[in-house]
Amino acid sequence: MDQVQLARASLVAIPLILLALLILPGRKAVRLPLSIILGIVVALGLAWGMKSGNLTYMMSFSTMAMIYAILSLGLNSQWGLSGHVNFGVAGFFAIGAFTSALVTTTMPIGALAAYSQQAFGLGQPFLVGVLAAGIVSAILGYLVSIPVLRLRTDFLAIATLGIAEIVRLIFQNERWLANGPQPLRGIPQPLFCLVDKPGCSWAPHWLIAWLQPLGPRDYSFVYSMIVAVILAVIYVLLERISRSPWGRVQRAVRDEENSAAMSGKPVTFYRIESFVVGSFIMGIGGAIYAHYVVSIDYSHFNPLFATFIVWVMLMLGGSGNNKGAILGAFVVWAVWTGAQSLVDLISPALSLISPDLPSRSAYFRWMLVAILLAAIVLYKPEGLIKERKRVSDFMKGSAKD
Repeated sequence: MDQVQLARASLVAIPLILLALLILPGRKAVRLPLSIILGIVVALGLAWGMKSGNLTYMMSFSTMAMIYAILSLGLNSQWGLSGHVNFGVAGFFAIGAFTSALVTTTMPIGALAAYSQQAFGLGQPFLVGVLAAGIVSAILGYLVSIPVLRLRTDFLAIATLGIAEIVRLIFQNERWLANGPQPLRGIPQPLFCLVDKPGCSWAPHWLIAWLQPLGPRDYSFVYSMIVAVILAVIYVLLERISRSPWGRVQRAVRDEENSAAMSGKPVTFYRIESFVVGSFIMGIGGAIYAHYVVSIDYSHFNPLFATFIVWVMLMLGGSGNNKGAILGAFVVWAVWTGAQSLVDLISPALSLISPDLPSRSAYFRWMLVAILLAAIVLYKPEGLIKERKRVSDFMKGSAKD
């Protein structure tokens, strides 16, 4: 195994260790060393056994799946925990993406200023942009929740869908804000200097020497590590608050709102809090997406796509369960991306039936997702992982997971 493979394996190992910590059973004292060993062994095997292009594709796939997992966790904190039917995921996704882009980029100058417009460009670091994206999305969620959460079920769904469409149209038509219908380019990529020459000035010499064989094409390995860490932090925080008294009250509001109100709980206040938490997480997901694709515009945030597919992910994985939200994101994204490969394979056969069919074959992906959604509703309405019956770490003997 050469130095390039070893450097890639070291970057792949971090997401694998976090994944192992998530899925392995047992006590933390046993899980941690076992996860480290397993992650390192699997990373070395992948770096040695897979072709460079295949491994890079796998990391890109994992990065997008983790971004959708963050959106799924945000929706789970609303629908799974409190029962809010939010069909406006794409709106908060867009707010987070454009906010982080505006905060981290700089104002265009020279000839570029004639073709690219934006309200401001602060040139701040990546983490500042991510936090700003979450905060702005949370503020929007708070302002939206005050009138919207008075509605219920299908009326709430229609209202949130309309809000997402309003957000998309604002970014489409107001060019002064984020370049309107034209892409907002030049979004910085965090830690890109690790795979670029001469390397990060702040990095220790041993790290620069270790990653020196890697090039800009290997950046997907670095960014996958960053996204995995952010996803792990969000998961741990959601697990803690969902098992806290706050989380138990949210479940009470979801299951029997009138009883929760009769017990003296401020139901409206708790409903708003849940909506704000979910909006904050969705905004973070949008920020991470923007820094991954580098160039964004309004078309990336179509409400019928970004919202629908996240709902399918959560329903498949299991609402009310954070592990299920992550699992559903990976499975549905695998179906979505795998369907494209299948479409490419059958395109010659489709052209024999009709010359127009290959151009329409993209709808085959939607058909597969629709079939998957129907199967979930009919045969597995609780999802792949059922909601945990025990919601407090202080009641370990009271119920089984």
